[in-house]
Amino acid sequence: MLEQNYEYDLLEPEKLLRKYVGREVTLVRTKQEGGTTKEEEVRALLLSYNNGPVWQIGNEIVTGLHADSIRFPELPGNLHSRPTLIWTLQNSGALRHRVEASYLAGKLAWNADYVLKVGRDDKSADLDGWVTLTNGSGTAFNNAKLQLVAGDLNRVRQQLAKRLEASDAMAESAAAAPMMAQEAFSDYHLYTLGRKTTINNNETKQVSMLTGTSVPTVKRYVVNGRSFYYRNAHQPGSPIKDDVQVFYQFKNEEKGGLGMPMPAGTVRVYQADSKEGVQFVGEDRITHTPKDETINIKIGNAFDVVCERKQTDFRKISSEVYEMEYEITLRNHKGTATPVEVNEPIGGSWQMLRSSHRWTKTEAWAAQFAVPVAVDGTAVLKYRVRVTY
Repeated sequence: MLEQNYEYDLLEPEKLLRKYVGREVTLVRTKQEGGTTKEEEVRALLLSYNNGPVWQIGNEIVTGLHADSIRFPELPGNLHSRPTLIWTLQNSGALRHRVEASYLAGKLAWNADYVLKVGRDDKSADLDGWVTLTNGSGTAFNNAKLQLVAGDLNRVRQQLAKRLEASDAMAESAAAAPMMAQEAFSDYHLYTLGRKTTINNNETKQVSMLTGTSVPTVKRYVVNGRSFYYRNAHQPGSPIKDDVQVFYQFKNEEKGGLGMPMPAGTVRVYQADSKEGVQFVGEDRITHTPKDETINIKIGNAFDVVCERKQTDFRKISSEVYEMEYEITLRNHKGTATPVEVNEPIGGSWQMLRSSHRWTKTEAWAAQFAVPVAVDGTAVLKYRVRVTY
């Protein structure tokens, strides 16, 4: 290949006129004669086209001439009806060659979407994974091989979470023989559709990627404490209300019915109601998740589980040592007992002096408490810490 040129000087009436400066065209005007419409043709030389055409007709220079249409003898070679890639090739070998072109195409995109249908008992779920393809490239890909590369690919102009590549047939993407097959590829994951597919221009298509049945699931209720030490500036003396967040947790492992690396995407969660209707209960986004990793999906905040907190004591022991005591009240209005995880931030170097419930130091600046709350019951977590700054 000696050269490749991308021609995007597109065919338009005004551009066509400008290309004919210095050349002759035929001006066509219509007129009425005896109740009939007749066409009158005039040969004219286009002298210039600056804010309007200047014509030479015979020995006269004419401006402001109206023509109903203009006839051109041919289309200039440097105007194209659509953007065109032109190659200049040199062949010193066989008469015929097979040429394969690979390129990075714009406006081809894909993302992963998941549907998690949770059982009524909140203990298992079915998971369906889909690849959503969007083609705005300007061309259709017919009967194409489909592969997807999932991962955080570094690009010069922007960071892409995923990449869709086009060859002379389609794009590159992911997963199973009846669905998609997955393999490690560089530091990413490559998913290959086990059949050919077609995606037209300006089309969105969904392709099945993975299916998991009866995946063990845990429902979690979580309260995350506040980092500004629980003072209520708006209503001093009154407790602060905290959200009780609701999560579904499962592990991406083979024995649980999964085990395929899952590209980042949105997980929409559904659950059957008492009439066997399926209701949407929330959604969350997951990051790229390898096999054997745990996934937590936040579906929203609990309606019937309430959390209130207040700081009940603050005492300065010395110039750098303080003692603080907190009280967290959890009320459960659900028809089932509900265990709640309470995560408390604690600054400085700290020591737990006493606690009404079992706790775990989850990191240097945090403690987690496990608080069971009975049906229509109330549980009060109290703890006291000594902090050195």
